[in-house]
Amino acid sequence: MSIFRKIFGSSNDASQEANESEYNPFQEVNVNLPVDELFTLNFKKNGGKFLYCENLAELNEQFENILEENDWFESEAICLESKLFGMLDSNNISYSDVTSPKFLLATCEGLIAEDGSIMFSSTQIKQNKINELPDNIIVIAATSQMVPGKSDGLREIKKRYTTNYPTNITTIKYFEKVKEEDFLRYGSSPKNLYLLLLEDL
Repeated sequence: MSIFRKIFGSSNDASQEANESEYNPFQEVNVNLPVDELFTLNFKKNGGKFLYCENLAELNEQFENILEENDWFESEAICLESKLFGMLDSNNISYSDVTSPKFLLATCEGLIAEDGSIMFSSTQIKQNKINELPDNIIVIAATSQMVPGKSDGLREIKKRYTTNYPTNITTIKYFEKVKEEDFLRYGSSPKNLYLLLLEDL
């Protein structure tokens, strides 16, 4: 049984998962945890929405659930990766010459366990700054993309791109707006982020 199945259960019992796995903001995160558990705890602490998928069928089902929950069917989105166009086409979502995109659909370069952030590059977001992206982001990633720290994420990028090394490498860490001022978040652009995590190990 997958570690993520143990942590999250199946996509069919998401409501039970929500009740059982509420994050305690006063509980310290144990940095000696395995990478997958550390990422999960930090990602949830940052306000991210996590949907574990065992296969592509589950991933597509969860994607459609997100669209339905937010009433994004037949809307507009930003998507800069041709391999994802099919997911948008099958749900009548426009991604060419859009004027009011509801969300960004993208993959990522890595899932950073030490702080629960998601690493992107010009492959996913071109030269856009984080604050220029839509407030809503749907990220598709694989369990094999989890790495301990940002330096490990950069090493993986170097391995992945032998030519055409990407630029604009950045991370998104905060996934919800805070009510009170937090100087640690000064200058950051919080995003409403859904992570569709596909099991590939």
